[in-house]
Amino acid sequence: MKVLLVCNNAFLPGNGVCTAVLSLARRLKKIGIETRIMSCANPDSSGIQPYYPLKHFKFPLFEPLIRSSGFMYATFDKETATEAIAWADVVHLHEGFPMEAKVARLARKMGKPCVGTYHLFTENITANLGFKRARLLNFLLTRWWRNSVYDLCSHVHCPTEIVKQHLLRCGFKSTMCVITNGMDVVDSNVTPYNSPDDTIEILCIGRFAHEKSQDTLLKAMHYSKYSDRIRLHFAGKGPCQKRYEKQAQRLLDKGIIKHSPKFGFYNTDELREIIRRAYLYVHCAYIEVEGLSCAEAIREGVVPIIAKGELSATSQFALDERSIFPIFDSRTLAKKIDWWIEHPDERVEMGLKYAQSINKYNAEDAIRQMIQMYENSIKQC
Repeated sequence: MKVLLVCNNAFLPGNGVCTAVLSLARRLKKIGIETRIMSCANPDSSGIQPYYPLKHFKFPLFEPLIRSSGFMYATFDKETATEAIAWADVVHLHEGFPMEAKVARLARKMGKPCVGTYHLFTENITANLGFKRARLLNFLLTRWWRNSVYDLCSHVHCPTEIVKQHLLRCGFKSTMCVITNGMDVVDSNVTPYNSPDDTIEILCIGRFAHEKSQDTLLKAMHYSKYSDRIRLHFAGKGPCQKRYEKQAQRLLDKGIIKHSPKFGFYNTDELREIIRRAYLYVHCAYIEVEGLSCAEAIREGVVPIIAKGELSATSQFALDERSIFPIFDSRTLAKKIDWWIEHPDERVEMGLKYAQSINKYNAEDAIRQMIQMYENSIKQC
């Protein structure tokens, strides 16, 4: 089987789609599936390049915001796309943008099967542009994605059940396959961390963007009984970083917190070490297709506290209500943080349970289901 993975950008770090595409390519190749990527050329000329490189399309006015979010748009090239599709047995689209729409139409014309992954809600896009409640715009954009890309696919990969139900409500016609993006199994002896001093490390991982809502955690410090003991650590990068740093500095200047919050972007090994030193993990996003950064923390035995909302699927990882708070509700988040600080023995016990719970999201099962989806798509073509 030969699989063509198509996305705008597969090589800028800090973007969830990029991470998912590269992980999928690596896992497919590992089990002997021929896999090639068509995307923007890697801006790092010394780095890995896609097999089928496309030129970078610079979006007028919004390009600085797009790049700060770890994203690039690709320009469709018919000659390159024709060569790539002709090689493939199945074409796997990873977004609903104009380049993928043209690839989907060309694949149909050439008689090649297409599947698509719904990595993003349209609300991810509009929230980054500063529109939190753009219902009409989201409706129109979702309908365009449906008609121009996903309804041209035989199957749509939904990373979570929340995504599937959303697409069904929006009238998507393709066969829906709920398959986690999956995590690699890591050999480790999980030991929930206990700080050697009185400082409580709380970790938050994610792109610094509006829909990730890290400011909810910062606001929670106003209401926590233990804010003077808490040190916040934000791992990521993105357009909202400077705003969050200023907000954190105000908390420090007012004496609400005593420890200066950390902001940084880390490689895989560095992040794993940071996770292992965390007392709690907090995930505030109000728009999230899956949220594997949360699962990565859970895998190391860190108890999470996760925002729950209509378009936030990450709360699926929570084992009980002690690890859930309503989106944007900083007061309730503070209460949950305080409860886990006051119950250290329960935190250690639940940390071990959380580490075990993540096994059902392992990459080996996910890749088998993905291959079955490919085979079904090929049969239907």
